[in-house]
Amino acid sequence: MFDFLCEVIEHDEVSKEYCLLKLFAGEIAHTARPGQFVHLRIPGLEQGSLRRPFSIFNTDKGLLWILYKSVGRGTEVMKKLEPGEEVKVIGPLGNGFPLQREVESILVAGGYGVAPLYFLATRLKRKGVLVVGGRSADDILVTDMFVGMGWRVVVATVDGSSGVKGLVTDPLLDELKRVEATGGGCELFVCGPDGMLRAVGELARQYGCKAWLSLDKHMVCGVGACLACVQKLRRSDGSTWVGRVCSDGPIFEAGEIVW
Repeated sequence: MFDFLCEVIEHDEVSKEYCLLKLFAGEIAHTARPGQFVHLRIPGLEQGSLRRPFSIFNTDKGLLWILYKSVGRGTEVMKKLEPGEEVKVIGPLGNGFPLQREVESILVAGGYGVAPLYFLATRLKRKGVLVVGGRSADDILVTDMFVGMGWRVVVATVDGSSGVKGLVTDPLLDELKRVEATGGGCELFVCGPDGMLRAVGELARQYGCKAWLSLDKHMVCGVGACLACVQKLRRSDGSTWVGRVCSDGPIFEAGEIVW
C-alpha cells in the first residue's frame, strides 16, 4: 500500500453523469490488481472530509484510471479537477479477482460496475462475454473498449433503450443455459448494486458455477480499522463470521456472503 500525491494527467466526460480520471500514480499503478480500489482525498473539500473509495478501472505505464459517476458533493467537486492538479491517493487496497481461470469467464456489470471488470478483462488471457445492464442507454458505458479487446458484449436496459429490455439477469440466464448446453464450465465476475449481486449469486448456485462478487460498502478508512464496512460471511464449514469489505474484500465468492 502506498500514499502518494498524484498528478491529474487527463480528465474527460464519458457521458453527462460519468467521467474518466487519469492520474500519474507510480507504484500504485504498477502494483494494482483487478478488483482492488484506491482512496482519494478530493482537493477543494474541507480538511475534515473523508476520503472516497474508487474501483481501479485500468492501469497503464504508471497511470491510474478511475471511472466514476457524479453522485454527490464529493464527486461534484472532483469533476472540477484539471490536468496539472494533484490528488492524495492511498492504494492499492483490498484483494483482487482470481486471474488464472480454466473455464469461460462471464463478466456481469450493473452500470458503472464495469469499472473493475474492464481492468480484469485486460488481464484475462481467455476472452469471454460481458453482460451489462442499466436503467437506460445512458448507463451503458465503455462497451466499445471491451469489444476492441475481443470480448462479446450483451446489453440489457430496463427501459429498452439499448440492447434487450429487462434486467441484466435476463441475458445472463441465456448465457448460463448456453454454457450448460455445451457441457463446458464458466465463472462469473460481478460488480453492481447489492440486489443484482444477490440475484447473480443465486443464478450461479443454480448452475453450479462460482461467482466472484465485488461488494460496495461505505468505506471510511479503507484499511480495516474503523469497522464501517462490515459484512456477515460464511466459512466453508457453515459457521459465520463478520469481515471487513475493505480489507477482507471487496471480492468474495458468492457462497461466502450471508445476505
